Amino acid sequence: MPSWLSVSTSAITTLNRWIFQATVWLMAIVVPVMLYEVIARYVFNAPTVWGMELAVLLFGPYFLLGGPYLLHLKGHVALDVARQRLSPAWQRRLDLVNFPIIVLFCAILLYFSAPAAYSAFAYRETSFSAWNPPIWPVKAAVPLALALMLLQAVVEFFRTLFGEATVNASPAEAHP
Repeated sequence: MPSWLSVSTSAITTLNRWIFQATVWLMAIVVPVMLYEVIARYVFNAPTVWGMELAVLLFGPYFLLGGPYLLHLKGHVALDVARQRLSPAWQRRLDLVNFPIIVLFCAILLYFSAPAAYSAFAYRETSFSAWNPPIWPVKAAVPLALALMLLQAVVEFFRTLFGEATVNASPAEAHP
């Protein structure tokens, strides 16, 4: 792989790893909020108007922004039973077809999600619930995550094309 491409692919993967490590901490908010909601609802019969909605609003970006680095770790759902029966050469060919499909899929979703996110930001869209928090940041996470996933799929395509093995991080490296 040319050095400029190697530097670019490393930078994209590093960015996605940093974002992944930052979004993991959203669970440090979601779990106590859900615990509080369950106790308030079932022990004190006093549910909150914000607990469940906050958990949902935080889980969306957590789920979306973790995906690009998970692609690098090969952590997405795959047909491993069928794939394991293929030779390494056929696995490589499959990846060389698969990554452009991911890029195309992300590009199509990005095309449709970016205007929706922009509109939500322009109108300062809220949830219209009793709590009524702004939801435009969550909608903005969708095209951001799609752009990052698209870039990571391009990176993985080039790594496969040039025969560079993806070094899977250990669980300690994947989580802060």
